[in-house]
Amino acid sequence: NLKKGQQMRQEWCQKRQNDPTPTQMYYAKNGIITKEMEYVANIEKLDATKVRELVASGKLIIPANINHHNLIPMAIGRAVTCKINANIGSSAIISNINEEIEKLNVGLKYGADTVMDLSTGGDLDAIRRAIIANSTVPIGTVPIYQIIHDIKDLDNLTPQIMLDCIEKQAKQGVSYFTIHAGFLLEFMPLVAKRKMGIVSRGGSLMASWMMKHHKENPFYTAFDDICDICAKYDVALSLGDSLRPGCLADASDAAQMAELKELGNLTRRAWAKNVQVMVEGPGHVPFNQIEFNMKEQQRLCDDAPFYILGPLPTDIGAGYDHITSAIGGTMAAYHGASMLCYVTPKEHLGLPNAKDVRDGIIAHKIAAHSADIALNRPGAIDRDHAMSDARYKFEWNKQFELALDPDKARELHDESLPQDVFKEAEFCSMCGPKFCAYKISQEIAKNECKDYPKE
Repeated sequence: NLKKGQQMRQEWCQKRQNDPTPTQMYYAKNGIITKEMEYVANIEKLDATKVRELVASGKLIIPANINHHNLIPMAIGRAVTCKINANIGSSAIISNINEEIEKLNVGLKYGADTVMDLSTGGDLDAIRRAIIANSTVPIGTVPIYQIIHDIKDLDNLTPQIMLDCIEKQAKQGVSYFTIHAGFLLEFMPLVAKRKMGIVSRGGSLMASWMMKHHKENPFYTAFDDICDICAKYDVALSLGDSLRPGCLADASDAAQMAELKELGNLTRRAWAKNVQVMVEGPGHVPFNQIEFNMKEQQRLCDDAPFYILGPLPTDIGAGYDHITSAIGGTMAAYHGASMLCYVTPKEHLGLPNAKDVRDGIIAHKIAAHSADIALNRPGAIDRDHAMSDARYKFEWNKQFELALDPDKARELHDESLPQDVFKEAEFCSMCGPKFCAYKISQEIAKNECKDYPKE
């Protein structure tokens, strides 16, 4: 896959070297169907002209930095299948490049559509280079993490340091940035009314800086300059939700909605500079408020793709929050979310390992796929029908292949019946040979055909 991505993208990007604004949105607005658009159209079973129109309108994005030559194009938006992001990254406590590459490979194996490098410890540039070099999917980052890591003290933050870091990451091949630009100084009184205040790391850093200096959010004041950098390398903006609710009590409150409205304003400013945008969303939200949140984002942000964390419809799933998040994510995807940021069993508890990455991805692939089926997206249910046929025919190896996690399906089957002969058996260890409903149904069908011949 790395070789496939490299062969495609190097040729495509070389032809754009002299283009001043080599973004998918720029080409789309000017009537050009890029190779990336053609590829996405084929994968998503859409007409290429339709894909171009959606990219031009901002309702669909194709995150594809011109310097990420291994990348295989994908799209995010309501018109295509719901996507999954996997977060990886080192911390100040645990930092190992090989472990991050292992997490990346697990993510790619089990179907992550994008990966965010959220590293905060170790050699951040080296970690990021290695991740991009080994990834066929778009890589996202949160630049403020490296900015703080490098300057050591928030007091040392200047607009130029911020812009230099953003451009460095863009040159490396990062395909989308989470930028916390919609959290304005005037929203601070709204935060004071919350049970849990600010739970976003980037948001808390911006709040600290604004309160100390009594100045506007530097990402907001430098937003046009940030857009100019993104346009130069075709980096999409993922507008961060600094004020996402971290508990059910804070869901859909005035702080969250004030920021969301501003994110809509920033979306339109970025589009004016031909920069692709998706908007980030909650967070912890009661089940009955999820639809409202999805629809409100579409209204305020002109239907820019919505990229959400969860949402988690309960606060007490510690250790099982990949399940909590998948429950909320299914509802959200059905009502318009375009990409689900996975949550692992370690959410709220610690730094995920490779196993946690696997569990988080599969839980959210199930959520996204369930919504795709409910929304009648082209071809979404085909794999399910094939699985039903394989089950009824006792084609065990075919069942393993069709599962979202083939390894896990095989592992669980083989715990009790590991021998190869049982891959041909017309029963599993749950019902055994005498109580298999499929087998009984087949026998009934045979007898019915014998006793009641077709006219």
